[in-house]
Amino acid sequence: MSLKSKKILITGSSGFIGKNLLQKLLEIGCENIKTFNRENNLSDLGELTEDCDVIYHLAGENRPINDDDFDLVNYGLTKKLCDDLAKLSYQRRRKIHLVYISSSHVNSPTKYGVSKKKAENVIENLSKIGVKSTIFRLPGVFGKWAKPNYNSVVATFCYNVAHGLPIKINDPQLELRLVYIDDVVEALIDAVSKRGTNKLTLQDVPIEYHISLVELANKINQFPKIRSTSAVPPVGRGIDRALYSTYLSYIPCDQFKYEITSHHDKRGSFVEFLKTSESGQFSFFSAAKGVTRGGHYHHTKNEKFLVIKGRARFRLRNLITNEKVEVIVSDKLMEVVDMPPGWAHDITNIGDGTLLVMLWANEVFDPAKPDTFHSELEDI
Repeated sequence: MSLKSKKILITGSSGFIGKNLLQKLLEIGCENIKTFNRENNLSDLGELTEDCDVIYHLAGENRPINDDDFDLVNYGLTKKLCDDLAKLSYQRRRKIHLVYISSSHVNSPTKYGVSKKKAENVIENLSKIGVKSTIFRLPGVFGKWAKPNYNSVVATFCYNVAHGLPIKINDPQLELRLVYIDDVVEALIDAVSKRGTNKLTLQDVPIEYHISLVELANKINQFPKIRSTSAVPPVGRGIDRALYSTYLSYIPCDQFKYEITSHHDKRGSFVEFLKTSESGQFSFFSAAKGVTRGGHYHHTKNEKFLVIKGRARFRLRNLITNEKVEVIVSDKLMEVVDMPPGWAHDITNIGDGTLLVMLWANEVFDPAKPDTFHSELEDI
């Protein structure tokens, strides 16, 4: 039976992990999903579990007002759930799979750690009577929809930096173990989708990050600077990708847009959109009817042009052989024009309206070493 056709219960679905898991299950086509949250009574649990195939037990307490709530929720709720499932396992033939979110602090002497360990022991006893059980001992989890100033230092740092508030670092060299919410959700779904024994299994999220507190703060503090400099750090993979995505989720709604510098003269406008440390620079420019831009060459810098509005003529001349080439492109067909080093080049708007051109250069423009040298081109 595929996960989409299974009947699923999520406890703690209004929590950080629960919200993300619920959204993903809906995306992949799961339609029969029930939830148990703080709004429910404990007596509701038995009825909710009666016809379930999969139970994601995410509900827990990690920062209660009263320390007794650690035991009441983390152990007590789990005990009630397992007691209900034990009864069901004798009454029905359909197998139940229980997936439990535990903590990497499970063996610590804190009340939180002790309560999580007691919950694991109850689940282990349940697995001995044939209820398939999977436990994830998660370290710190971060990502969108986490509650700042609660249980995620990443959420707190991202929220504060996004709102212009200071962040506090008590132990700069403290090393954090972190997993990203998308990887957690994927692991939770894979745990149910894969076949396995009916015994208790301990599983990890395959991708885990290790970072010091000060390094975490330094990375997050870079992100607001993107708006003023247009310089984007490497945020396309790994922890940087996950952190930047998390940071953006905390930007205030009235700051979703921001202005960037635009250079204007009689020829048109030129705007540097994004600058990257490894993948060059993205810009665009406009040109009025009949206007020619360029008239220069590069030794190493190379560029790609894409006309997104209008019609343009590119002229190129080889500096050594004097070979000349003319290229005509327009927005009627999306064609990229490569501009190799060693060729003087310009671009002329030969259309009836304003010309708009996207431009990528393999390096960020450096006024001290521009690698751009004037050279007029004659008609071919």
